[in-house]
Amino acid sequence: MQPLLNIAVRAARRAGEVIVRGMNRVHRLDIRQKGQNDFVSEIDTQAEMEIIETVRKSYPDHAFLAEESGSHGGSIHSEFVWIIDPLDGTTNYLHGFPQFAVSIGVQRRGRMEHAVVYDPLRQELFTASRGEGAQLDGRRIRVSQHVGLERALIGTGFPYRTNLHWIDNYMGMFKAVTQATAGIRRPGAAALDLAYVAAGRLDAFWEFGLSPWDTAAGTLLITEAGGMVSSLQGTEYKQGGNILAGTPKVHAPLVELLAPFVPPELT
Repeated sequence: MQPLLNIAVRAARRAGEVIVRGMNRVHRLDIRQKGQNDFVSEIDTQAEMEIIETVRKSYPDHAFLAEESGSHGGSIHSEFVWIIDPLDGTTNYLHGFPQFAVSIGVQRRGRMEHAVVYDPLRQELFTASRGEGAQLDGRRIRVSQHVGLERALIGTGFPYRTNLHWIDNYMGMFKAVTQATAGIRRPGAAALDLAYVAAGRLDAFWEFGLSPWDTAAGTLLITEAGGMVSSLQGTEYKQGGNILAGTPKVHAPLVELLAPFVPPELT
């Protein structure tokens, strides 16, 4: 395993331990609201600190872009930037809904090089390094071989926070995808949804208004597993914003299906 990836795995597992220990006292956690339907708990903060401290022991000069503490330890233009979501799916976690994960991406000179998405409940570890493929618990994974939208299983995330003004566009997409596929799943943790696309559990995924820490690791997992990642219009995806990802022969028809509903300001 690449040294950087090895440290990322170690950091993700340590954060996972913090998360699992906290489950026994969820009802007593200090929780604050960052925005509409956007919460942060002391577990998010503790897990993030655990990741950063683990990385700094080996790479003290690296920079960080983390959901709770922001950009620090350098700048986002540093050679190495660790993009961290310590607990993707906080709302699920606070309700005892078992779908959340740790997401860590390592970027070098603006390009994602290593990725870890760790599900601490199932103890599933999704990893990838650029040019070396994607793995689940050390076994090679690939996106599904599904062709077309019929019988495809599609993941999504509902608009929230500042994205609620696009709700009508989204509902048009939701209806169209529901009518064209085998079904839609909305588990509530984008990093894990993207990992599921990489592992072939979902054939594709789309969502509005994500942040870089939501997608940094998952997008590399998908491309290393043979999938495609783009904007909603099928153009180049830049970390954060609106995303459409999937196995190639589902990705293309999904871009076409969603096109009439993409908000004009996003085209």
